[in-house]
Amino acid sequence: MEIIEIIKVIILGVVQGITEWLPISSTGHMILVDEFIHLKASPAFMDMFLVVIQFGSILAVVALYWKRLLPVSFESKIISVKKDTVTMWLKIAVSCIPAAIVGVLFDKQLNALFYNYKSVAVMLILFGIFFIMVENRNKGRQPKINSIAEITYTAAFIIGLFQLISAMFPGTSRSGSTIIGGLLLGVSRTAATEYTFFLAVPVMLGASALKLMKFGFHFTAAEAVTLVVGMATAYIVSAAVIRFLVGYVKKHDFKIFGWYRIILGCAVLAYFLILK
Repeated sequence: MEIIEIIKVIILGVVQGITEWLPISSTGHMILVDEFIHLKASPAFMDMFLVVIQFGSILAVVALYWKRLLPVSFESKIISVKKDTVTMWLKIAVSCIPAAIVGVLFDKQLNALFYNYKSVAVMLILFGIFFIMVENRNKGRQPKINSIAEITYTAAFIIGLFQLISAMFPGTSRSGSTIIGGLLLGVSRTAATEYTFFLAVPVMLGASALKLMKFGFHFTAAEAVTLVVGMATAYIVSAAVIRFLVGYVKKHDFKIFGWYRIILGCAVLAYFLILK
């Protein structure tokens, strides 16, 4: 495999690792990056790769939060069930229901309708505006929900409906839509961000498994290297970004990401309408 192709894969892994967790839309960035970086791979492999590379990002969440994610405890050589963790996973399952149903039934139709630069740019801008509006609305207000344990099943389902928006409209950002849903419900920035991390595990794992099964498990040597390098890069970058975001939201709001989304959305429109 050529060195230049490995460099391209690393760049894609870096973009994936950063944009998956920051509420700025990995899809919007990947569309732009794809205009300048073309891997020597089949369309079928690229379709699978751009989803399965997210597995590296999932592993970063699991590695950083495995104690909180594991539903059993092995302290003092005694296996015990952690009821709070089991309850958390049940809430996450409830949040997954809307997107899972729509994704399974209408995945191809939604991609055909909305996976284009116009839809992505519009959603980047709209949700950028939403972030700014929600933060202005919440200014001076104390959050009603300060931990994941305080999130009710009803709130979990509503957050799942916001996640559904990102499943339907590329450019929305899965993390961005779920965080906005949480903020509107009165969830603190820290709790909303952590819930978004944990919610990503089954969502992205399911999406990766589905793409792998559709593609099959027969890889060329170059394809195998591409997949491993991409996931490894996404893992390393994701771990750093997650740590950064957790620290950032404790002292700052999400307005900067809203403005960034608006600028990026305008840049996408300008590039394709004027320069392309």
